[in-house]
Amino acid sequence: MGVKIKDSIVLVKYYGSQGDRALKIKAAELAGAAGCIIYSDPADDGFVKGPAWPKGRYMPSDGVQRGAVSLMSWVVGDVLSPGFASLPKEKKRLSVSESPGLTKIPSLPIAWRDAQHLLQAIQGHGKLVPREWVGGVPDIKEWWSGDQSSPKINLMNLQDEVERQPIHNVIGRITGVEQPEKKVIIGSHRDAWCFGAADPGSASAILVEVARVFGQLRTLGWRPLRTIEFASWDGEEYNLIGSTEYVEKRVEELRNDGVAYLNVDVAVTGENFRAAASPLFERSLRRVLGRVSDPKTGETLRSIWEKNGSKLQGLGAGSDYVAFQDIAGISSIDFGFDGEPYPYHSCYDNFDWMSTVGDPGFRYHRTLGQVWALLLLQIADNPIIPFDLEAYAAAVAQYVSDLHGYAKNQSVPLKPTSKHTRKGDSDRRIDFQPLYRAAKRFRQSADEFRKWLELWNRTVTENNGFEPKVYGLERLNHNNQMSDFETHLLDLQDGGGIPNRTQFKHVIFGPQKWSGYDEAFFPAIRDAIDSRNWTETQHWIDKVSLILTDASLKLK
Repeated sequence: MGVKIKDSIVLVKYYGSQGDRALKIKAAELAGAAGCIIYSDPADDGFVKGPAWPKGRYMPSDGVQRGAVSLMSWVVGDVLSPGFASLPKEKKRLSVSESPGLTKIPSLPIAWRDAQHLLQAIQGHGKLVPREWVGGVPDIKEWWSGDQSSPKINLMNLQDEVERQPIHNVIGRITGVEQPEKKVIIGSHRDAWCFGAADPGSASAILVEVARVFGQLRTLGWRPLRTIEFASWDGEEYNLIGSTEYVEKRVEELRNDGVAYLNVDVAVTGENFRAAASPLFERSLRRVLGRVSDPKTGETLRSIWEKNGSKLQGLGAGSDYVAFQDIAGISSIDFGFDGEPYPYHSCYDNFDWMSTVGDPGFRYHRTLGQVWALLLLQIADNPIIPFDLEAYAAAVAQYVSDLHGYAKNQSVPLKPTSKHTRKGDSDRRIDFQPLYRAAKRFRQSADEFRKWLELWNRTVTENNGFEPKVYGLERLNHNNQMSDFETHLLDLQDGGGIPNRTQFKHVIFGPQKWSGYDEAFFPAIRDAIDSRNWTETQHWIDKVSLILTDASLKLK
């Protein structure tokens, strides 16, 4: 629009076309702004007149949404020790100025009642904004962009900078009886921006209850086939520090023996079940949802899930599953109940809101505890790990097709499919066929891999539930291959990982470079497309295809 913002302090809304607050500030920095103020607009977070509760679900006029502004889609964990554990006498840490995970301008969140004064003050300055920029703050006659003649504002951000201080992860363990080295980990974080009744108190309460139930089973003499770890993470709100440092300290052990990670962050803010995961969880999750009833309707969660056309979403970079899925290559899932917007990251996310608006009677807390416990039991104690490779293969085929469509929309010079094209033309164009061939090979391997499971089930049934000894040995090998598959999708070459974001090693899952919350399937390829580097795009198509094919061929 021609409005210069260099050396200005910019005012931005949460949400909109960029869901990651840190990347809003990074965009302001790259545009030359001197500082950034961010607020929750009532058009997005809701508008409540009078007493906040129980009349409405949303953010009151004085509510302030807090949040980290580290660039978690670029660096996770301690931003001064990317790629290695932040321990005393470890590798040389980066300086603050060297870290790619930090923004370089000051920023501050404010309530919309305070943003109202700023929006009123810039009326008549700059240009009238486009219609889609208009928010819901009341008593703003016209929405203007502001310009260099706008009133001046003093932005002061007093930094509390302590380079190193301890955090505390709390870990509990029940050792497995058959494969004690194999781990199934469940976790949630414990730190909050204020009271944190939903984020993360709801998950922490359920985690403690699930641990209590399994502890009671242990006192009765029960032990799972595989080891279970219960984890309460510290420092999640500060760039996923607790879980990432845990993984970085034990990365080789976890790559070798990690089976699954089951994460709950915001457990309950409504009545709609949602889940994001590796597609390997498709079968086991549906089985569990078929065993748990919705406390309001009495229907199974599975029937509601299927009736609503719900699907497993992909994993971005929004919670503690990131290090497990993208660094250690452990199949991960994140789930909970959500609903209308809630007073996210504010002091209104408290017990009063949860008990009167979020989940009166805590019925959905109990329901989620049942889902979490049953899913854990399936993966840790089922003789055969109930992962669904066929669902994964089908999902990957769809991811390839979607990426191809994205490339077309971005005007990527694609290699024609016709056999009659001139060689000189097609050689300079991007060829997606290696990815399609790799996806087909994966589907074939998944189909072949399933046949042994069918044989095992038939044999055990014919033996009245007893497993022949030789089948027991083969079953353990089958389980090992199943749990290793995700690890084989990591790019572990020297310097491997997404370029300029090499902490992220998984070739299929990862955060988008310009969104810390949205998933990006085949992130390295997508980054190359977005940078319009066609040589790099073809390089990564070929590399990812090779890694996926090798992982498929290891399924024997």
